[in-house]
Amino acid sequence: MSALKNNKELQVAAIENGTVIDHIPPTELFKVATLLELDKMEATITIANNLPSRKCGRKGMIKISDKFFDDDEISRIALVAPNVILNIIRNYEVVEKKRVSLPDELIGLVKCNNPKCITNNEPMATRFEVIDKEAGTIKCHYCERKINKDDIIIK
Repeated sequence: MSALKNNKELQVAAIENGTVIDHIPPTELFKVATLLELDKMEATITIANNLPSRKCGRKGMIKISDKFFDDDEISRIALVAPNVILNIIRNYEVVEKKRVSLPDELIGLVKCNNPKCITNNEPMATRFEVIDKEAGTIKCHYCERKINKDDIIIK
C-alpha cells in the first residue's frame, strides 16, 4: 500500500483487470473472503478492512485480479453482505459498477436448517424464496421454514 494521500485517503494498488468488492461491512469481510474461497485462488488479492468511508463510517474491500464473478457467486456474496458494490475493472478502468442484492429465489445455495425437510433427506437441490431482502429472511420452498440472515447455512 502506498503512503497516505492528503493525510485522509488510503490508496490501495490498482488492478488492471478483475473485480473490486467494495463497501463490505467490516464485520462481514472475512466471511465474504471465506465464502469465496479466496485462500484457494492463485490471483493477486488485496484485502483491506476498517477503511474510512463517508457513506458508512468504516468499510472493507477486496480486490481480485483477473476474477469476474458468476451469478451464483454474486448471490453468495449477497447472502452475507447485501448491498456491497461490485466494480468490474478492465484496463485499469471501472467498466461496470453494480450493487449486489439478494435475488428473489436461491436454488442450491443454502442448506435448510429443518432436519425433517425433504432436502436434508433426499438428494435434491434446496430452493428458497427471499421474503425480506433488507433483513435477509428466506423461506424454504418445501417445508416453508423461515430462516433469518444470521441462521443461514451456506452450502
